[in-house]
Amino acid sequence: MSTTRQSRPRTLAAPGRELVVPPLSGLPWPVVAHSRQMAADDHFPPHVHGWNQLAFATDGVLQVSAANARYVISPQQALWVPTGTLHHTRALGAAAFRNLYVTDAVATGMPGHCTVLEVSPLLRALIIELGAIRAEDDARYYTDLCAVIAAQLQRQPRHARHLPWPKDARLQRWCQALYDQPDDDRDMRAWATQMGASARTLARHFERETGMSVRAWRTRLRLLRAIEWLAQGRSPTVVAHALGYASASAFNYMFRVEMGASPLQWRRARQATARRDTPG
Repeated sequence: MSTTRQSRPRTLAAPGRELVVPPLSGLPWPVVAHSRQMAADDHFPPHVHGWNQLAFATDGVLQVSAANARYVISPQQALWVPTGTLHHTRALGAAAFRNLYVTDAVATGMPGHCTVLEVSPLLRALIIELGAIRAEDDARYYTDLCAVIAAQLQRQPRHARHLPWPKDARLQRWCQALYDQPDDDRDMRAWATQMGASARTLARHFERETGMSVRAWRTRLRLLRAIEWLAQGRSPTVVAHALGYASASAFNYMFRVEMGASPLQWRRARQATARRDTPG
């Protein structure tokens, strides 16, 4: 994969610190780990790499804007960002950021577009191990770890759990309004009137730009915002109302269908994982 120019993604408003992107001109090894603790709203500015990236956090939730989409990444998942993709990463709360840089040479078979990957316990352990050792101390072991990680990346299940972002300026403003206030229950007709278009034209234009119907997009939006807010410690009932659901049971049903667990089960599993990673 070669480095490509892409349209600049919308920069997310973030009051936290802007972090410095590691000043690497190349990768000394097939896979390089970059780990750091991030506070809530810490963020990297939009940037590109001459290599692939796996955005991952063993604790905390990340939000990544890349290639006209937004991704919310929980500790059970990671985002594959191909070489040359302009992207912007932010921590939605305190996060243990464990990023991987991967050369094109060992990324054969990986997708050429941003993709959400499940992170198996084995891959998780390998990433932690790679970040805990110095390649110079045992080059052979480090090289072996790189090879196993590269093989494991190709074996992780892939998901389409992202939020496509339209290019049209009017649709972008609409999506941002819904993102900021997902409980806004105005229907398509009301929004179309506000934007000076017919409801049918607006829906058709939206689907052409995002590949999703408005209804499916709003469900995905609510899921990703739910993950954000649950990870921040909000109760499922509070989240349900903030998302515009008439009842907590309706929200729980949506979340279970999409995530395979209730909101409380999901948060408890995340907390249990975080405790396993805490020393002592």
